[in-house]
Amino acid sequence: MRDKPAKLIDDCFIHDKDRLRHEEALAILMERLVPIVEPETISLANANNRVLAKSIIAPRNIPAFDNSAVDGYAYAASDFENTGGFFPLTARIAAGDTDKIEVPANTAARIFTGAKMPLGTDTVAMQEDCESHEQDGTGFIAIPPGLRLGANCRLSGEDVAAGSQVAGSGEVLLPQDLAAIASTGIADISVFKRLRIACVSTGNELLRPGETFQDGRVYDSNHFMISSLLERTGAKVTDLGIHPDSAEAINKALNDATTDHDVIVTTGGASKGEEDHLIDALDTLGKRHVWQLAIKPGRPMSFGQIGNTVIFVLPGNPVAAFVCFLLYVMPSLTRLSGAGWQTPRRFPIPAGFEIPSKKPDRREFLRGILEMDEQGKPILKKFQRDGSGLISGLREADGLIEVHEEVTKISTGDMLNFIPFSEFGLI
Repeated sequence: MRDKPAKLIDDCFIHDKDRLRHEEALAILMERLVPIVEPETISLANANNRVLAKSIIAPRNIPAFDNSAVDGYAYAASDFENTGGFFPLTARIAAGDTDKIEVPANTAARIFTGAKMPLGTDTVAMQEDCESHEQDGTGFIAIPPGLRLGANCRLSGEDVAAGSQVAGSGEVLLPQDLAAIASTGIADISVFKRLRIACVSTGNELLRPGETFQDGRVYDSNHFMISSLLERTGAKVTDLGIHPDSAEAINKALNDATTDHDVIVTTGGASKGEEDHLIDALDTLGKRHVWQLAIKPGRPMSFGQIGNTVIFVLPGNPVAAFVCFLLYVMPSLTRLSGAGWQTPRRFPIPAGFEIPSKKPDRREFLRGILEMDEQGKPILKKFQRDGSGLISGLREADGLIEVHEEVTKISTGDMLNFIPFSEFGLI
């Protein structure tokens, strides 16, 4: 296994409770997870969705010079009273012109969007507001009154001042961030290497699409869901295939994966049944931290580590695997990849449904559908069926409805937290 610049501590996820609440689990992850990948230098052209490893500092003002925000006419506002708004034209300046141009007092210059403001001017009148004239072979422009000093000018440094931070270490670079960095003229940047993640499916019952259907077996839908979610994090994902419910096969798969992967994500075998060998494999090869999470769905989810390789053991039921990935695995991977912890925003929206009774002491995440009532205001509906194997509910839902531990029933109109799937980049 390659050395890493920052290693996870032993017992990284250890806790002293048999069953963790949602917030307790998140607090442990937020406190103890650290980046496990080293930096590399890449071109800005390849930096979309990468995690910045070294902050970008502006080497100069942006914009570097005062320039016109419109096509029009540049003049000194203080000259307006002298000319009555009737200025002879003494220069023409296009975007990209590098000549040092000075406009004499009481005259104006034809100027175009992005062009450098000439010396002696501080205001630009839009061309559509002006009238051009010619007298004795000289062009004049009539500028209307009322323009404020500095109108239609972009000042040097008004976007970013020289020496200030353009983008900070740990930021996941979005297209707008790339634009900001490009405006500095910097072509190569330091980013964290992509996490290398192994995706493992377990279960004798699983088939891959394309294989002949057999009664009593099911197609491995989880692999395509989880691997696609992993790819959205920017990681390099390796499909290690389906492994049978065999202690020997599971042990070998996990051990082999640790040699060249930073993270292993598995689905199925998350409980302690006779055919669930993942937990025993973690006990044998590394450190197991089984979190009997006080949540629904996803209670049997586990976390662990083999050396510096982090392992997430997701439930086999698709809805539980999906919800646990969004809530715990996705922000953990973001942190491991060098970025800051990302907490999805919650939006309070009234319930458009009822639940007469709910068990206390567990956080529930319902599949939520956002609708509009008769007044055009948003309300939440829940997917009618609660089974954690129903992929159709994930497809119909717009996000997750979060129901806190202390809630024992839901009435129509109760305010509930809604987490749109867009908070996880699923649009």
